[in-house]
Amino acid sequence: MVNLATTYMGLKLKNPIIIGSSGLTNSVENIKEAAANGAAAVVLKSLFEEQIHHSASHTLQQNETGNYYPEAEDYIRNYTRHNDVDNYLKLIRDSKKAVDIPIIASINCVSSHEWIEFAHKIEEAGADALELNIFILPSDPHRDGDDNEKIYFEILEKLTKTIKIPIAVKISYYFSSLSKMALKLSWTGISGIVMFNRFFSPDIDIEKFEIKATNVFSQPSELSVSLRWVAMLSTKVHCDIAASTGVHDGKSVIKQLLAGAKAVQVASVIYKKGFKEITLMLDELEEWMTRHNFSTVDQFIGKMSVKEADNPAAYERVQFMKHFSGIE
Repeated sequence: MVNLATTYMGLKLKNPIIIGSSGLTNSVENIKEAAANGAAAVVLKSLFEEQIHHSASHTLQQNETGNYYPEAEDYIRNYTRHNDVDNYLKLIRDSKKAVDIPIIASINCVSSHEWIEFAHKIEEAGADALELNIFILPSDPHRDGDDNEKIYFEILEKLTKTIKIPIAVKISYYFSSLSKMALKLSWTGISGIVMFNRFFSPDIDIEKFEIKATNVFSQPSELSVSLRWVAMLSTKVHCDIAASTGVHDGKSVIKQLLAGAKAVQVASVIYKKGFKEITLMLDELEEWMTRHNFSTVDQFIGKMSVKEADNPAAYERVQFMKHFSGIE
């Protein structure tokens, strides 16, 4: 028998699969189904900074920060009309009663304003950890990269003094030096980094002259983006790493663990195929471990990281060569 248990941010998980923040985790019923199918933890659907401050109508009229997030406008228009901050806290409390897996709260934020005090209420409601989805779109030509990055540290400096539960930061790869930024973030006292958040992808309807969403769900081919950086950073940062985006089967889970992730977040494949996919992923992971004589997950986490791989230079390569690509 193999043991799939691992730890992430100090949380004991029965396996490495976490349901990422999404509409899949906005109800107790869904959370119970996820747990019944083997999910080791769930990240609740994000509460937006602007939701804490404003009503839905005021936010959409007065605040443009919703455009920074792929789910913001949809969330504010449809979700906040029926679900306020108190209901979010109730979801935490009810979920803790309904399942025996960690419940990780989630906040999308772009500032270090007063919303941070709300983190106390999240902690008091029983959340096991808090995941912050932070992203400042580098679209303003009058702002330096340092100006954008400063916001991350302002938020974390205040938050780490405010709550005691573990904190994870879900980041993007839009940094001038991702490695340095991840290392600096890990120095702040956070317990985890999630690579990477998924963005709204704009498209244009050429008949209606409207901007619309495209590529809402991740594709398996997107795995390589996070895989590279998990492998490169997992042994360099001073916190755990969770991998996100492009994980659609058990093989993808295995690859991210080999690269050094302590946990793997999934969402798109669950939207497409249902919560039963978790069980299939776990079966594939268990079969692979048995076949390779691994009795615990810890025995192979990071086995293919930059530090441990036989050919670490492959992770650094950014240009195609026949030798590496297998094509002419």
